Amino acid sequence: MPSLPLPMTTLCDITFVGQMKKLPVDWKQPSGSPAGKQYTDAFSASEHATVPEPMCYFWAASTNKYHTDTSKDIGGKFKDFCHKMLDAFKNAVDMWRLLAMFKDIKVVAVSAIGAPGCLQGPDLEPLIKNLSYPAATGNLAKWRDAVAKGLASCWKEWADKVTIPGLPFYPAFAAFPGPMAPPMPNVPVPLIACPSPGMAKMAAPALEKAMCDNFSLDDPDKQFTAAAKSIATAVGMAFLAWQPMQQVMLVMGQGPIPTFAPPYVPVGPVLNGMNIPAPGHLAA
Repeated sequence: MPSLPLPMTTLCDITFVGQMKKLPVDWKQPSGSPAGKQYTDAFSASEHATVPEPMCYFWAASTNKYHTDTSKDIGGKFKDFCHKMLDAFKNAVDMWRLLAMFKDIKVVAVSAIGAPGCLQGPDLEPLIKNLSYPAATGNLAKWRDAVAKGLASCWKEWADKVTIPGLPFYPAFAAFPGPMAPPMPNVPVPLIACPSPGMAKMAAPALEKAMCDNFSLDDPDKQFTAAAKSIATAVGMAFLAWQPMQQVMLVMGQGPIPTFAPPYVPVGPVLNGMNIPAPGHLAA
């Protein structure tokens, strides 16, 4: 099952464009005499009436050629940054899914019980950095780091608090005919059945705040905030769509049957069982 199935780049584009960021910032067309006439005479008719690029991240303050060209150039760079960070996040999550695993699960008859911390996986931050702008320097590196740290910290808050609330993982363990139940895979369940008190950290407002809190540069025109909000909206919606689709499977459980005493008690429930921690529980 692919991770984060929604088209995040499209969601990001719609969110950023909808914030109505303009370039140049706070520009007003000259008026009166002689400023108004000088402005009109400075450009040809064709330069005064250009067509802005559709779905450009920044709206041109006017139809002046230099305004539309500036919006197209800078807006394109912002769009490229947002798209690369979203693609890097998606690929990082795919790598995380391959390595993530459940551990320290208690098996009691059919039920599996996992306390917060039972789901473990690699840190997303270095993965996002290496998959987006691995050689970034200067301001680009600070933009990248703020997004990577914000997304990774929220993901960790969610993942570290995932629990398994006594789900019926192992029906065969209700009455097993033997002294020891061998390793058996769990009945697949959607990941959303494993709740986490940190779920709110993967909502758009928390993601945006985490990215902005890690941004170390001045942002007087709130342009990074606009990018963070757009990325957060896309990630938050994709995360919500992913959880019901992602299956928890191949969690191998085993355990003793202390009440097994043939021929009088030929079957019994698994008590004080455990699972075998191994990567791949979220790989499918």
